[in-house]
Amino acid sequence: MTARKKAAGKEEKPPAQTKLSTKDYEKELARLHVELVKLQEWVVRTGAKVCVLFEGRDGAGKGGTIKALTERVSPRIFRVIALPAPSDREKTQMYMQRYLPHLPAAGEIVIFDRSWYNRAGVERVMGFCSKEDVKVFLRAVPLVERAIIGSGVLLLKYWLEVSEEEQTRRLQARINDERKIWKLSQLDLDSYSHWYDYSRARDDMFLASDTDVAPWFVAQSNDKKRVRLNIISHLLASIPYEPVPRRKVKLPKRQKQGDYREPNRPLRHVPELY
Repeated sequence: MTARKKAAGKEEKPPAQTKLSTKDYEKELARLHVELVKLQEWVVRTGAKVCVLFEGRDGAGKGGTIKALTERVSPRIFRVIALPAPSDREKTQMYMQRYLPHLPAAGEIVIFDRSWYNRAGVERVMGFCSKEDVKVFLRAVPLVERAIIGSGVLLLKYWLEVSEEEQTRRLQARINDERKIWKLSQLDLDSYSHWYDYSRARDDMFLASDTDVAPWFVAQSNDKKRVRLNIISHLLASIPYEPVPRRKVKLPKRQKQGDYREPNRPLRHVPELY
């Protein structure tokens, strides 16, 4: 089902699936990581420009998916952008202005962990902008994205769809786990009760910005392992990369010790506790 049809119809629950084992997940993820390295080399060699947007409700799995996507590639090529709240100066700018400097240059893949679609989502739902601001944004965003693509950027937009029950479970897990509590902001808590306000905002966003030039791709994210594999596979299939020829790598011989001696001075060592 396309994003446009999904926006117009009733929300559907994904069909039940067999559990993906950790072994199978890690094996497939390793294979995809090899392909991502090939993609990276191709982007650098050809000067391609790739921009990937990740949107979705709180707890939908954006962060974990981005981590799986980027953990085996260079952060200088795969740049992750997660902008903080706008400064007082940025609030006076044209809305899209703060995002444009982060778009990819030649040889870069830029990943937005939330993007300019904040205006159509959290800013609208939580009252951080006016209704007129949202209307202006929804009218303008297809034109801006057409201009971005026209400049040679390959733009991919992903929406991670999570169920009410799974979102609750994940947010509750953040409360109960001190390793995850930092992921739960006051805004997340304030947003939690606005499920259907977010649904309406999402539907309006899809209706305005799911275009033939820059379509939305919806990924069911109740299963974290599957959604990561599905999105990475789709991203790779959406970019016409080819393996770049590599020179054979061989370690050179090390130099001989000669007259070098380790200095005889006390050093502070990290305690070996494990």
